[in-house]
Amino acid sequence: MSRKLIKSTAVTGGMTFVSRLTGLARDMAFANLIGAGTGIAADAFYVAFRIPNFFRRIFGEGAFSQAFVPVFTEYKTRAPHAELRAFVDRMTGVLGAILLLFTVAGVAAAPLFVLIQAPGFGGAKFALTVEILRITFPYLLFVSLVALAAGILNSYGRFAAAAFTPVLLNLCLIAAALWFAPGLDQPVLALAWGVFIAGVLQLAFQAPFLARLKLLPRPKLARDHDGVARVLRLMLPAIFGVSVAQINTMINTILASFLTNGSVSWLTYSDRIMEFPLGVFGIALATVILPSLSHRHVNNSRAEFSHLLDWGLRWVFVIGIPATAALVILAGPILTTLFHHGAFDARDVRMTTQALIAFALGLPGFILIKVLAPGFYARQDTRTPMRIGVVALLANIVLSLVLVFPLAHTGLALATSIAALVNAGLLFRLLRRQQVYHPLPGWGLFLARIALASAAMAAVLLWGVGGLEGWLAATVWERVVRLAFWVAAGALVYLFTIVLLGVRPRQLLLRRGAGGRSYD
Repeated sequence: MSRKLIKSTAVTGGMTFVSRLTGLARDMAFANLIGAGTGIAADAFYVAFRIPNFFRRIFGEGAFSQAFVPVFTEYKTRAPHAELRAFVDRMTGVLGAILLLFTVAGVAAAPLFVLIQAPGFGGAKFALTVEILRITFPYLLFVSLVALAAGILNSYGRFAAAAFTPVLLNLCLIAAALWFAPGLDQPVLALAWGVFIAGVLQLAFQAPFLARLKLLPRPKLARDHDGVARVLRLMLPAIFGVSVAQINTMINTILASFLTNGSVSWLTYSDRIMEFPLGVFGIALATVILPSLSHRHVNNSRAEFSHLLDWGLRWVFVIGIPATAALVILAGPILTTLFHHGAFDARDVRMTTQALIAFALGLPGFILIKVLAPGFYARQDTRTPMRIGVVALLANIVLSLVLVFPLAHTGLALATSIAALVNAGLLFRLLRRQQVYHPLPGWGLFLARIALASAAMAAVLLWGVGGLEGWLAATVWERVVRLAFWVAAGALVYLFTIVLLGVRPRQLLLRRGAGGRSYD
């Protein structure tokens, strides 16, 4: 089972890695086309695209998935296939109807959404943002139905197709930026239409995989269906619980809209880079662990439930701690290598670097949430993460208002990171208090080894990377070669040191059975 979970995580992470790579290529195309600190196009697009993305977290892979997967797993385990199919048909019908109505309302109320999200925008900037939002808002309908399909596929262990789907969005946007945008009077509108087309392609891509499982939905309206009603009840508190990070981002955008031009874009570019390790590992691990935890809960395997959480947490620290250290040190070189061309100038690099360092400090918290929250969702407890989310949200609001004045956009990123650490800490505390999670022995020594290996890696990178000015003056290929060399060198130093200190692959396997044996 452990090897199967690791393989599933590796497959999901691999596909997500491809998605993130194409996402970086997409962002490079955007940076070249619309830049960040000059003009209004970048801020307008990122605000407009962020609004349907925010609601996607509610109707899509956020609250809906967290509520749907445990209920679907229960039907899959205990009910005949005909009942499972009936549940899928009715869930699709109800979700689709809600999404259609909300999408129509969203297009009509686009000016209100922009006013709420970016009250500092005015004039041409406000009008352009509204126009982009009206084109991109229907993406919410398509991508939320994609999330339903992904939940089904993941529950059957078919992780690759769902993880690959975001690549289609990136390819559509790259094509729009490179080939269609130059022919328009307002090039940024090509990106908006790229988002719309990508939503249609993503949904169509999932259909053959569902058909092979004989679960291609035939939508039917039936809110009184027991499974549908349970998912909707679980969604209500989950909407807030899983959307805390998005609400924090929305608060940052509101405050950043009052700052200098480029502030929204600097936060967006830095967040995109921070999400690379979060997506490749954190989201991949969360995708695999939720259906696995749900299965253990349905089978009343409490000890295996706890051991699975312990296994996930160990992987978080093995990857998350060195990734944080590397991202802090390599923030400037990464941003210079990827984005310093076209409209993205040296000032944009410096401002985005500051935000990325602040975001990177919260990376362990962001990844921990992805592992700890499923410990509640798998047990169909969506209220506890919601209550914790309220505390984290209040912390973010207070910290944002305090830090934005001395640190501008960097203070907003730092507030989000601290709020994520608060969220993760409270989730962990309650899992322990509820006696759901019992750490296996050996954690102290394990963490010490990770810290020492990460420190060794950081020392090598600090010695070799050099100052930002040298990176800004280098040619594109010089940056690429230097960055690749130091990323590889840092990884090798970390792996060599961690093995030298006594960490072995077998210690990261999931152990079965009673007795609570140590991994060490």
